[in-house]
Amino acid sequence: MAYLSSVLTRPAPVKCPVEDLQIKTEKREIGGQPSLPCKDVWVHVEETDPNNMLRKYRARAGQLVFEDFLRTEYSEENLLFWLACENYKKITRVTEMTVAAKKIYAEFVQVDAPRQINIDCVTREEIMENLSQPEPNCFDRAQRLIYSLMENDCYPRFLKSEMYQVLLEQA
Repeated sequence: MAYLSSVLTRPAPVKCPVEDLQIKTEKREIGGQPSLPCKDVWVHVEETDPNNMLRKYRARAGQLVFEDFLRTEYSEENLLFWLACENYKKITRVTEMTVAAKKIYAEFVQVDAPRQINIDCVTREEIMENLSQPEPNCFDRAQRLIYSLMENDCYPRFLKSEMYQVLLEQA
């Protein structure tokens, strides 16, 4: 319980400038193994629902532990980008969408960005062209690439990590 408590009570890490990343996760199992949360599984748990408080606590803990794991592999930008894109899709006002798209681009997509994600130049150029008139799907291609990278590379290693084993023991 000590590790889990330290994760949940530690000072907040530097957040992505786009949004306060408060996406929650649910555990989903496929073939007895937890799978990487995806759009239909990453859900916002309502603050007012007392029945979901434990699930919310565990979901937040799982997300933070996965983020910690990615940080040890120097790849937390993948999760932060994915979460930023999910929040971006919720924006409805065009002016807010334009500002948020430029922030995501500057933080994650442009060459030499502070948290540059590993995507091909065609995808990077496509995003750059869409910045003048961004739409909710502006980052979809890059988001799919990053999700696939996490699902096939980082997440299987996370499931074998000591961090994940500690989380399971404390859940």
